[in-house]
Amino acid sequence: MTEGRRSHPIDRFSQRTNSVVEQSLLGLSILMIGIVAAQVFFRYVLNHSLFWSEELARYILVWLTFLGASVAYRRGTHPRIDLFSTRLGTRGARAMRVIAHLVAMAFFGVLVIYGAQFAYFVRLQISPALQIPKWIVMLVLPISGILMLLHAVAAIVSGFRERAS
Repeated sequence: MTEGRRSHPIDRFSQRTNSVVEQSLLGLSILMIGIVAAQVFFRYVLNHSLFWSEELARYILVWLTFLGASVAYRRGTHPRIDLFSTRLGTRGARAMRVIAHLVAMAFFGVLVIYGAQFAYFVRLQISPALQIPKWIVMLVLPISGILMLLHAVAAIVSGFRERAS
């Protein structure tokens, strides 16, 4: 983007949302480290295991994974193969990026739809140790799908705005 030109509102919203998710990831990481450290302390020092800690750490890891994937997508740090795009020139590479985002959006749509269906499917199940509804854990599937859809739209809009300038 050129100097002095403001970013598109969808890109600003995507950036703010990503910032909130990054802060949430930091908090979840600290929480998970604390839980695992407490479990180790209780198990090996006090010789008394915390029955709920492993389950909670596992659920936090699921949330870290899916929310972290949305941050990685926003930053463009997912692995990719640029063999073709480097040989196609500027216009071809731009077209390949748009196509890649569109294909990714189809996958993210599947993640939203089937993730929501799965969360609904497990709505009556309760986790064994924590006694919380499992839909809370599975809700990360559609949430991360929506976040990645937002980032993909912002990336496409940003790509078209760069072309226009």
